[in-house]
Amino acid sequence: MSEPIELLARWIDDVGGTGRIDAIAMALATADASARPSARIVLLRGLDDRGLRFFTSYESRKGSDLAENPRAAAVLYWPRVERQVRIEGDVSKLAEEESDEYFNARPRGHRLAAWASEQSEPLEAYALLEERFAHFEQRFEGMEVPRPHSWGGYLLVPSRMEFWQGRPNRMHERTLYTRKGNGWEATLLQP
Repeated sequence: MSEPIELLARWIDDVGGTGRIDAIAMALATADASARPSARIVLLRGLDDRGLRFFTSYESRKGSDLAENPRAAAVLYWPRVERQVRIEGDVSKLAEEESDEYFNARPRGHRLAAWASEQSEPLEAYALLEERFAHFEQRFEGMEVPRPHSWGGYLLVPSRMEFWQGRPNRMHERTLYTRKGNGWEATLLQP
């Protein structure tokens, strides 16, 4: 892996690894075509030389934002160890095969929920969502739950990654990695 991606993987391992929700929860900020920003927490579900992977409904607000403006910023923050990583870059949909592979590895209830929920759409009553879940539970009884075409993965390809390590007296250590061709340029920033 490339230098900042390897460092991010090590920092995630330092706080418990990819099996811990608090280690992989990241704030993801998107903006629509009018540059109206929106942020939410998603789970980092993959990391390699290509970038960071997360999964969601393509029809959610973040999916709509990314269709209009395929760029995002993300932040992972671990207060216990006084570390954060900021990431900025372009976003694209993952190949269907990669989305299928991840979807099929999810618990059955999570797969059914992807069918039941029209993410980000208004809901009159929670009971209606439960009814939709029960409907899809019955529809796919005894079968594998296929991935809905409205659900899949995204790849955030970093162009900038900033690593922040808290230090005493607010003398924090900040290193900015900027993509240069096939490599990275590192710059120390003042706190």
